[in-house]
Amino acid sequence: MNIEELCICNWRSIKNLEIKFQDLMIFIGQNNHGKSNVLSALLFFFGEIKPHDLDFNHGSEELYVETTFSDLDENDKRTFKKYLTSDNKLKVRKTAFAGGSFEYKGYIQNPVEEWLQEASASEYAKREVAKTLPFYPYLPPEGRLTKQEVIDAQKKYIEDNKEAVELRFQMEETNFLGLKSVAKGIFGDVYFIPAIRDASDDFSSKEASAFGKLYTNIIDSLSSTNPEWKETKNKLSTLFGALNRLDCDGKDNKNRPKELEDFERALGDELKSWSAEIDVEVTPPNIEEVFRANTQVWVNDGVRTDIKRKGHGLQRALTFALIKVVSDTLKRERSADSGGEETSGSRMVSASTYFILEEPELYLHPQAQRALFDSLVALSESKNQVMLCTHSSALIDVEKYKSICIVKKDDENIGTKVCQCSEDLFTGDKKKDFNLSYWINPDRSELFFARRVILVEGPTDKTIIPLLAKRLGVFRYDYTLVDCGSKNNIPLYCQLLNKFRIPYLAVYDKDHQASKGAADIATADISSARIEGAIDPTVGSTLQFVNDIEEEIGILAGDKNKPYAALTHVSSADFALPLSLQTKVQTIFQ
Repeated sequence: MNIEELCICNWRSIKNLEIKFQDLMIFIGQNNHGKSNVLSALLFFFGEIKPHDLDFNHGSEELYVETTFSDLDENDKRTFKKYLTSDNKLKVRKTAFAGGSFEYKGYIQNPVEEWLQEASASEYAKREVAKTLPFYPYLPPEGRLTKQEVIDAQKKYIEDNKEAVELRFQMEETNFLGLKSVAKGIFGDVYFIPAIRDASDDFSSKEASAFGKLYTNIIDSLSSTNPEWKETKNKLSTLFGALNRLDCDGKDNKNRPKELEDFERALGDELKSWSAEIDVEVTPPNIEEVFRANTQVWVNDGVRTDIKRKGHGLQRALTFALIKVVSDTLKRERSADSGGEETSGSRMVSASTYFILEEPELYLHPQAQRALFDSLVALSESKNQVMLCTHSSALIDVEKYKSICIVKKDDENIGTKVCQCSEDLFTGDKKKDFNLSYWINPDRSELFFARRVILVEGPTDKTIIPLLAKRLGVFRYDYTLVDCGSKNNIPLYCQLLNKFRIPYLAVYDKDHQASKGAADIATADISSARIEGAIDPTVGSTLQFVNDIEEEIGILAGDKNKPYAALTHVSSADFALPLSLQTKVQTIFQ
């Protein structure tokens, strides 16, 4: 099962927040705006961290994280049957209270009629009362009624009268699954890789680490299938059993070493006045624990050392290599499970897997970052859910705009908010054109980090405009120029920027050159009108070149559409920047 929606209340910088989730979630935003707080709220929900007094927003007495799950498998549906909605979703809230206590509660389809509510079942456990209620035929005909029998009768009545029974979706009054505490991992496995972490922690043999979880599976497999492993366990059991007073059948051990007998006797003689005896018992070690506790991972890159003594880049690469192995292992296990028969029993732990990563780009060069992103995308497409926060455009793909969540905190009193787009922006040819424009401008993902985005038609604009801005002393590094590939693609980017509320300026050509005929000018006007129509004036605006950038700087017709020719022209000693173009460049970077 996967997270479909997350609601966070009073957690750190977050007062009230709702986030729609995809299989891949990428959280971006400025420092100290709340990206890590979203991830830590997830860790709190999954039981990976405990709440601290400072986690409560502005000293509030209560905080909660509420998660809606979808895509439950058959085992999940059995485990959480009580909480399934009509569309097979699951909604659970974890609440923490000032002072340290917390609780899980699920949402249920609760009948409006009180006599059908589970919380009222004990009131109808008397037969004379139950006889007056419609669910009475579902109760045992004789004997004293129990609360559970009433609950079962209520459920059967509701099941047989679905159309007639009015239900409302609300949080239950009792604990989730009827348990005082919810077992860690019941919603699935969580792998968390923080921004700053010693890689040796990930490769520790402790069961909580990623390596420890994998290694435990290997040991369990050996224990159940390897004959030599079984033989060794039996020999150890026999060896240690021979040291005890009684054998495995509870009879006197006649082969016990004399040294132990003498030791016990000597101690017993000293304690005769206390009427006490001494029995030294040796417990056979758990061989699985022995192997786990005495495991050390070494890395040989020409010099064999432990992980701590390698560079941060290699440490980070090792961590993500481990994630890849975890993913591949899970994929094989799920493939094997899907090929077999479904188990009829109830599985109390979900097979879901969640990868939560803070700034995974740290210590990786750009090429390695892009390779990592491809791996994370593949991971999210293999029935895993991947959530990360990043400052790197290499870990963003504009085509996956539904996965992008911009985290903002413009006002401390309002708290952290998010901006995302969950619906389809483009369909048909528009989607194809937008995706193809990636190959024209592969670094366009930078627009999500920009204070302002400058949309331009082509490579000449992208080359010349920033050069002139630097010459005028108005260039800004927090502005991003995006080559849209053509004038007709600019409205597509406007749609995207409108949705994410990113300020932008669309710079386009009027295209009324003297060499053009009436039909071409009319076509150009239609394209211009589409751009103007796509602008949301609350975040965007336009600037128009009279004809095009080449004509503005005075390039001859034969040299048009050639960025290098334009660059050479404006770099020459004879080039004089026209006042009209100077004003436009200053407007672009204002």
